[in-house]
Amino acid sequence: MAPKKLASVCPHDCPSTCALEIEVVADANGGRERIGAVHGARDNSYTAGVICAKVARYAERANHPDRLMRPLLRTGPKGSGQFRPIGWDEALDRVAGAFIEAARAHGPEAVWPYYYAGTMGLVQRDGINRLRHAMRYSGQYTTICTMTAETGWKAAVGTIAGPDPREMAQSDLIVVWGGNPVNTQVNVMTHIARARKERGAKLVVIDPYRTGTAQQADLHLPLRPGTDGALACAVMHVAFRDGRADRDYMAKYADCPDALERHLASRGPEWAAEITGLKVSDIEAFARLYTTTPRSYIRVGYGFSRMRNGSISMHAVACLPTVTGAWQHVGGGAFWNNRSIYHWDKTLIEGLDVRDPSIRVMDMSRIGAALTGDRSELGDGPPVHAMLVQSTNPIVVAPDSNKVRRGFLRDDLFVCVHEQFMTDTARVADVVLPATMFTEHDDLYQAGGHSHLQLGPKLVEPPGECRSNHEVIQALAARLGAQHPGFAMTALEIVDATLRASGWPGAEELRQRRWIDAQGDFRSSHFLDGFAFPDGKFRFAPDWAAAGPNHAGLPALPDHFAATDAATRDRPFRLVAAPARQFLNTSFTESPTGRKREGRPTAMVHPQDAARLGIVEGGRVRLGNARGEIVVHARLFDGLQPGVVVVESIWPNTDFEGGIGVNALVSDEAALPAGGAAFHDTAVWVEAVAAELAVAAE
Repeated sequence: MAPKKLASVCPHDCPSTCALEIEVVADANGGRERIGAVHGARDNSYTAGVICAKVARYAERANHPDRLMRPLLRTGPKGSGQFRPIGWDEALDRVAGAFIEAARAHGPEAVWPYYYAGTMGLVQRDGINRLRHAMRYSGQYTTICTMTAETGWKAAVGTIAGPDPREMAQSDLIVVWGGNPVNTQVNVMTHIARARKERGAKLVVIDPYRTGTAQQADLHLPLRPGTDGALACAVMHVAFRDGRADRDYMAKYADCPDALERHLASRGPEWAAEITGLKVSDIEAFARLYTTTPRSYIRVGYGFSRMRNGSISMHAVACLPTVTGAWQHVGGGAFWNNRSIYHWDKTLIEGLDVRDPSIRVMDMSRIGAALTGDRSELGDGPPVHAMLVQSTNPIVVAPDSNKVRRGFLRDDLFVCVHEQFMTDTARVADVVLPATMFTEHDDLYQAGGHSHLQLGPKLVEPPGECRSNHEVIQALAARLGAQHPGFAMTALEIVDATLRASGWPGAEELRQRRWIDAQGDFRSSHFLDGFAFPDGKFRFAPDWAAAGPNHAGLPALPDHFAATDAATRDRPFRLVAAPARQFLNTSFTESPTGRKREGRPTAMVHPQDAARLGIVEGGRVRLGNARGEIVVHARLFDGLQPGVVVVESIWPNTDFEGGIGVNALVSDEAALPAGGAAFHDTAVWVEAVAAELAVAAE
C-alpha cells in the first residue's frame, strides 16, 4: 500500500518553522502506523519545498529504538542512570505527592516548573505555565535564547517585526549578520540563492568564523567575538562621511540624527579595525557596498547577541538601515523576528487569568545559581525542592553546566523529567516520563523567521506509553487540585479557542487552509507609517532604563560596549560555542546519521595558535577557565582570527571526555540590561594534551 502524505509543520526551535508533508506508512503486520519520508511543502511560499537534512531524516528519530516508552523510577543514586519501569498512575502520584509535600513544607514557591523550546508548539510548550500559575509555583524568566536580541531590537524599533523575509529574493545585497542559516535556518539560503540568480545580488556574512554560510559569501568579515557594535558604527560613520546617509529619511523617521553624526565622527574604520581585528580596507569595502545599495537587507541572526553586550550590539546593527534609509525599499531594511505580528491571546494556554505577579520569578539561564542556593535568584523565598522539566535539557544546555549538575544532584531536590530520550538531565531525575513527538499530538505553531501560523495535527498514535506535555499537565492538575478551564480541554480545543480569541479563524479552517499568512502590508512592515513608539521615531538613543534593570553605564548612542569576558594573559582565547549543522540544541544528537556526519566534539584552532602551542591536527586539546575544563580534538582552521577558538555543539556531556560538555565553560552571568545567556562570550585557555597523558588515557 502506498504511504499517505499528510500535512504537518516542523516543531523545532528554528525560525524557519517549515511547512511539511509527511509520509505515513502502514505497518506490514497490522501494527501502529509510522512516519516515513518527510518533505518540505512546495506550495508554501517560505518553505518552498526545502527543509534541512535532519528533519528530512525525522523517521530516524521518531522510530529510534532508544526512545523512552514507559515511565521510569530511579532505583540507584542520583545520576547513576539506574531506573525501573513503573505504571503511569504510580509515576503521576509520586510527582504530585512530591509537589504537595514541597509546597506543604516550604510553600508553593519551592516548586519550579521548568521548560523551554524542545517543541515550539504553543499548547504543548507553554501549557506548563497554566499549572504554574494555578498552583502559585515559582515563575520562570525565559531568557536563555532570545532575551538579549529582543531587548536590543525593541530598543531600536519598538516592536518585534520587520520587512517580509521573502523580500530577500528581491534584494541586491543581503547581509547575514551573526547567523549561519546553512546550519540553523536553511530557508534563508533559498531566498538568498534566488536573489543571487535573478538579480546578481551580493551576499556578505559577518561572523567570527568561516561558517558554511560564509563559504558561500562574496565577502566574509571574521570579526572578533563581541565587536559587532564597532563594525556597525564604522559603517554608519562612512555613510555620514561620504554623503550617503539619507538625511531626509532620518529627519522624518529618527529621533536624533545630528547627535548620532557627531557621536560617530570618531568611530571610523581605523577605530573599528583596532577593536574588531578586521582590515581597514575590508571595513571600507563593506561600508561602500552597503551604503551604495538601496535594496540592502540585513538578516539579523541570534549568535552575535549572545554576549554580555549583545543587546547593545543588536541595537547598533538595527540602526544601519535607518541611517541609509534602506527601510523604504522593497528588499531593504533589517529583520530579526516576526513575533509581534500574531497578536496571540494566550490566556487559556498559560492560565494568565490566574497569574499572581507577586510570586517569585527566577531566571532560567541561571538555573545553576537557583538550584545551588544563590539568593540573587531565590530572593527571600525557599530553595527549590521539586521540579517538572519539559522540553529542555538544562544539564547540557544551560550555562555553567557543572554548577547546574551540582544543583540537580541535591538529595533534597525531587525532579521529574518528561522526555523523548534518556538525556543527561533525565539521568539525574527521580521520575522520567516518556513524551510524544510532534506527529503524535495536536498543536499550533507560529514562525519567527517568516509570517505563517500553522496547525500541526496528530498524524500517528504514539509508541509505547508516550504521552504529550498537555496530557501530563492535565493529569498532574487533577491530582493537585489545580483549577482552570484549560485543564478540562483537549489540545485541539485549546488551539481552536486561542485562534478565535486572537482574532484568527478557528482550527478547522486553519486545517483546511494549512497556513495563514500574517505578514502586514508593505507600509507597516517597513515602518513607513512610523516605528512602534508614541512619536513614530526610530531610536538612535534608546531608553535602556525602560529596557531592563541593569542599565547603568550603557552607551547613550550606538557604540562598541566593552562589557565582554575579555581575553587575558591567563585566558588568552575567546570561545564561540556555535550550533552544529546536524544537531539542534541537544535534539537530533541521538540520530545515527547526524552523529556520523558530525564525527566528534572538535575545537577549531587557528594554525598560528596551533604551532605556538604544539597542537596538531586531530590531537587532543584541553580548554578551560575557572568554571571547568573540557577535552576535545583539534581541527586546524584558518577561517577565524588567531586568539579565537570555536567548538560547534551541543553534543551531550557524555560525548566529552570526563562527561563535561562545552557549556561548563560558559558563565551564567546575566547579559545587560535585561538578562540573557552569554553563550559566545567566554575567555579560555587552550593547551595541547601531553602525549604521555594521551597514551595513558587510551
